[in-house]
Amino acid sequence: MEPNIDAPTPPLLSKVNSPADIRKLSEDQLPQLCQEIREFLIANLSVNPGHFASSMGAVDLIVALHYVYNTPDDRLVWDVGHQAYAHKILTGRKDVFHKQRTLNGISGFPNPLESPSDTFIAGHAGNSISAALGMAIADKSTPGQEDRKTVAVIGDASISGGLAFEGLNNVSNNPNDLLIVLNDNDMSIDNNVGALHRYLSDLTTSAGYNRWRNKMAGYFRKKGILTENRKRALIRFGNSVKSLVSKKQNIFEGLNIRYFGPFDGHDVVKLVKIFKEIKDMTGPRLIHVCTVKGKGYQPAEENPTVWHAPGKFDAKTGERLTSKSVSQPLPWQEVFGRTLVELAKEDESVVGITAAMPTGTSMSHLLHEMPHRAFDVGISEGHAVTFAGGLAAAGKKPFVAIYSSFLQRAYDNIIHDVAIQGLPVTICIDRAGIVGEDGVTHHGLFDLAYLNCIPGMKIASPADEETLRNLMHTALSLKSPLAIRYPRGKAINPDWHSPMKDIIPGNGRLARGKKNAKIAILTIGPVLHDAIAASEELQKEGIAVDVYDMIWMKPLDGKILHDVASKYKHVITVEDGSLIGGFGSVVKDALTTVTRDINVISLGVYDKWVNQGSVEQLKHLCGYDREGIINAVRNCFTKIKSE
Repeated sequence: MEPNIDAPTPPLLSKVNSPADIRKLSEDQLPQLCQEIREFLIANLSVNPGHFASSMGAVDLIVALHYVYNTPDDRLVWDVGHQAYAHKILTGRKDVFHKQRTLNGISGFPNPLESPSDTFIAGHAGNSISAALGMAIADKSTPGQEDRKTVAVIGDASISGGLAFEGLNNVSNNPNDLLIVLNDNDMSIDNNVGALHRYLSDLTTSAGYNRWRNKMAGYFRKKGILTENRKRALIRFGNSVKSLVSKKQNIFEGLNIRYFGPFDGHDVVKLVKIFKEIKDMTGPRLIHVCTVKGKGYQPAEENPTVWHAPGKFDAKTGERLTSKSVSQPLPWQEVFGRTLVELAKEDESVVGITAAMPTGTSMSHLLHEMPHRAFDVGISEGHAVTFAGGLAAAGKKPFVAIYSSFLQRAYDNIIHDVAIQGLPVTICIDRAGIVGEDGVTHHGLFDLAYLNCIPGMKIASPADEETLRNLMHTALSLKSPLAIRYPRGKAINPDWHSPMKDIIPGNGRLARGKKNAKIAILTIGPVLHDAIAASEELQKEGIAVDVYDMIWMKPLDGKILHDVASKYKHVITVEDGSLIGGFGSVVKDALTTVTRDINVISLGVYDKWVNQGSVEQLKHLCGYDREGIINAVRNCFTKIKSE
């Protein structure tokens, strides 16, 4: 991807190659810098897609933070990277930003391996407060680092997650000077612009007021009047008064965290003033700023959900450049979402649950059709699974749709709250396998391995829409947990709406048989189609290969394994996931219990982190695309000829 040659040449931004360059500007130049950053984002993201709306909304906040704080020595800890594109642009990556989310380009998320300005990995929501607290406390006990500043930036959706609450609880219980910035892009500030509110906001953030406040606190502490418990009570009382005046309640008032705001997150000059005033305060503080997703680009402001990650678009008109072909297969999640509505109409006990991804998982269909039977629990994957366990214990048949990468956060809940009790919860694992441009934090490579070792868990992966629908229908009659995994992107067949029927757990199928085949390929999931394409290409070379669609990883098809062990000397397994503990290792263990005289080659992702790129590029690099399968078969065929 090359830079957009039509992009304007920004007079201020072109001179900014590091945070130090920002601090050379005058405050009255900052609004122009923010405008130039937005123009830069629009020009680049229109041709090289990324997370648009959140990053547009956080521009002023990011500029203000880098202007006031001595970054990268002072640390900014981001919560998820959706909002941090301006941060990347301002910290030395402007000239390579057009390669973000591409193979060998920069990541779409903050990553310390990429830049010293990225202080912590930021792909899963809710971790910024905990990580920043660790840094802030570490600095207090490190000689020469005591005055180093740490700022956690977290969004209003992320702060609802359990990990964020755990972090907040410990912020108030440990000595630290952490600043938390709550970037709230969902709440109005209309009720908080009155004169009294402005006066109190200016007063409580002013350096003079806080010097007087600290002086008085020191005096009363020496007199024995102000103890730690009384200090906490006073903070709670002060926060309560501010909540009364601002007409907003906030949870921080009971956590002994000083609360300031809410402030207009798009008034960069005002934000600079506020950050300067509170920069050297001691103790944990939280600043609440209100922003608008998509700020500065009207289509995104009007429909921020669609413009979260809109794909390519016309920068001038706002028209999204999507394929309009009616013959294209539906995305996998669309097949899931529409099928779930059918099942819910068939069985009144069916309910749906997702964790802040109703549109991404297509749970939105059930939410629209039957809102009383579908639940979006927010960024709380552990709660989603335990909530599903409670529903199942009370007689419901819950389908939980969560991205594979995010399901990792609910592992204990799966074991303790579902599997031990054998509850019939169906976990629909979206974005399983390589997901492409979102990169290392979002690939769903580990679910097969981490679920396989759980007793009583059934695991399946469909190769096509018909099998996905049949697996979902089968779940209605199961009395135990079931995991169904499927990838990101388009499914296989445009004609997806097949009649549904139950399929027997542990039954696979011979998908493509060839006469006199001496090599077998065993697949799970949509990689079946890569294997079939490879077998057809190999047939032209005179190499016959049989291809099996196992469908189930747990239980495995014992009959197929027995037939494979007796018929072939060479077996290749293919999976879109981690090889260690994955499908290939399970097949190999099972085959070696039947016969030792068999060569098993497993293709997948072997013990390494996979960065960003297209799905096709990454599968090729990992060696399990069509070409990788062909090469593996050729190697086996060479051994056969030499035997």
